[in-house]
Order: sequence, then C-alpha cells, then structure tokens
Amino acid sequence: MLAIISFSTRPSLHNAFIDQVAHCDADSPHGDLGRISNLTDARIPRGTLAAILELHTEQGPQLYETKVQIGVVVQGIVGLKRWKCIATGFANHAGTTPMNRRKDALAAAAKDLLAVRDVVRAEPGRQVGTVGYMKAEPGAPNVIPGRVEFPVELRDLDAGTIERMWEYIQQRFAQTDKEEGVETRCAVINDIAPALSDPSVQSVKREAARSAGLSTADMPSGAVHDAGEISRLAPMGMIFVPSRGGISHAPQEFSTWDDVANGTEVLYRSILKLDKQMSAR
Repeated sequence: MLAIISFSTRPSLHNAFIDQVAHCDADSPHGDLGRISNLTDARIPRGTLAAILELHTEQGPQLYETKVQIGVVVQGIVGLKRWKCIATGFANHAGTTPMNRRKDALAAAAKDLLAVRDVVRAEPGRQVGTVGYMKAEPGAPNVIPGRVEFPVELRDLDAGTIERMWEYIQQRFAQTDKEEGVETRCAVINDIAPALSDPSVQSVKREAARSAGLSTADMPSGAVHDAGEISRLAPMGMIFVPSRGGISHAPQEFSTWDDVANGTEVLYRSILKLDKQMSAR
C-alpha cells in the first residue's frame, strides 16, 4: 500500500498518510515511517506505466454461486463517499423525562439509518449504502442518549448517483431532526472517485481466460482496490476469482487453491498479451 500512496497523484492521499505516520514514536517499529517527509517525490507522471492489472478475490457471491471461474471487471471500481454524522439531542433521566419531552439522539440516529437504507433501495441499480456503527453517549441504561456518532457510506460506479442519494438522505435527516427535536450534522471524511476499466485491457483478460479454457463473467467491483488509485496513471484492469459463500473481511473468507491458480494463470497470460500488443505499436 505504501507504494500505491507514493505513486499516487492525489495530494490528499499523501497528506492523510503522512499525518497518520507523523505521530509514530521514533523508537517504535514504525519509527522510520514517522520520519517520512518527502513522500511526494515518489510520484510518477501519467504514461510512465503501460498498464495495471490486479488479481483479487471477488469478495462477493456472484462467481461462487454461478460457478464461474473468472470475473472480468469491465465497468470498473465503484466510487465511495463517507461521512461522519453527529446527532445531538439532550441527555436526561430516563425515568423522569416524559416521552413527549425527549430529545433522543439515538432514536433520531435509528431513523437516519433506516432513511439511508430506504433512499438507496428506492431506485434500481447496484448502489449500496451502509451505516456501520453507532456510538451513543453517555451510554447508560437510565439516561436518554444526548449524542450519537455514526458514519454514512455510499458506493456506486456513478459519482452523480452518490451525490443524488446523499441529497435525498439529507432531506430525510432534516425531517427526522424536526420530529425528534435534535440536530444532525455530517462532514465528509472520505471521497474516492469511481475508476473505470480500460476497454483494451478488458478484452485482453477475456482472451487470456478463454485461451486457458476458463469461464468468465463481466462484473463491476463493489470494493475499492489499489488498482483504482493507479488507474489515474495507467489503463487499469482487474481479475476476480471466487470467494466461498461470498464472504470477505471475516475469518470464514476462503478461495480454493484451484481458483487462485486459475486467476494467476489469467494474470500471467494477460501480461504476456499486453506486452506483445504494446511491443507491436
């Protein structure tokens, strides 16, 4: 990942990384990282790399359930936008505060979570929205929550869809604030643009899989990947292999050695084909 950050042309990515490692203790195992000050010198201009190919597990159920051996990421890698939201009400005694006098931040945040789900589900497509946690304060069983922190994350291949969903979500949040007597404020903490796959790289991956006798399916990537950052510098393509049960980011995540070998074979053949094409230019 350090190499990806170093190559990136996005100053925000460099700055975020440097801010994190700048606080490392010099005597810690990460001390050398803490002294990095010239990371931006490692940037490389667009055109320096001929292409970027990344092999990865699908992290979803499509390949596993359809028993297709190789996923060809054709549309691209989704964009991601994430906000940190704070709902502020008034913490008070749970036994003595009538229900119609409460400013319950957790009740409001719960409505906000359902609003995110409703808005994302309201139109067809592969867009997703997630509220991954809620931190309620003061966190006592006999106290009405006065403050709740929660994130909102939206993903789609179209940045415009993400912005449109967020506008609707904000409208729903404002409605809930009025109903519950609270105030909800949100700030952007992560914004990653969609990364589209290169058509010429897509066709090479299909040909490589076909020449190896492997079945393929065209699909987008719902997760973000290093290749998305490098796509700002060079044509990008991704190769997926099945994830058993579609499980990812959990101890049960698993891909068979046969699937791993198939993906490696397609990656190898794709590199040879791309090299041959580019050498002929």
